[in-house]
Amino acid sequence: MAASAPAHIAIIMDGNGRWARKRAMPRFMGHRAGVESVRKMLKACSELGVRFLTLYTFSTENWQRPRREVNQLMDLLAGLLRKEEPNLQGENIRVRAIGRIADLPRKAQDNLAWLIERTAKNTGLTLVVCLSYGGRSEIVDAVRRLLREARRPEDITEQNFGRWLYDPEVPDVDLLIRTAGEQRISNFLLWQSAYAEFYSTDTLWPDFRKKHLQAAIDDYHKRVRKFGKVVEETADERKQEK
Repeated sequence: MAASAPAHIAIIMDGNGRWARKRAMPRFMGHRAGVESVRKMLKACSELGVRFLTLYTFSTENWQRPRREVNQLMDLLAGLLRKEEPNLQGENIRVRAIGRIADLPRKAQDNLAWLIERTAKNTGLTLVVCLSYGGRSEIVDAVRRLLREARRPEDITEQNFGRWLYDPEVPDVDLLIRTAGEQRISNFLLWQSAYAEFYSTDTLWPDFRKKHLQAAIDDYHKRVRKFGKVVEETADERKQEK
């Protein structure tokens, strides 16, 4: 019997620019090619039984990119939020978004709100799109909400702090994947990834497919998730040490 998929997979989608550069194409063409990988991952995660897929779509730092590239990305985003709705409905996928959404252009905000509402009753995979997102910003914004609610310091614990994050319903990350060979977490889901298993692949995001996802999941199942506790070794692990 095949091992079950991690409940929550998060992906840092890296390498669009390098993919385009290798083909002597403008960077934007790499972003367009990366959209197909998103479609493939949604289908693959649905088939594998993943409950949550979080994609690092646009970070707070990405606003510092050249204005033309940012505008192209925002236009691409606004269009896809409408265009992909039938596919999401067909796969029974619910869409959520986290980040400083108010920073997005109005059209992107409106289309995002429309898509979230349209898919709210779907019961399959939950796709969490990170937009104008930063892990540090999320923690700072959570503290600001706490202060506005005049919470007493003793009321705040590690167990309940998640209530004030962007989306309390999103569970902690089980498997964090980064493409294009990079080894950094890059300010992504800092709180939620405290005990995530990290997997890096040299595959550029536009080339990432189900077989690459399966390789990451297979590697994940070889790990022993201790969460800081002592875990008794299995017989197989003792054999490997010998």
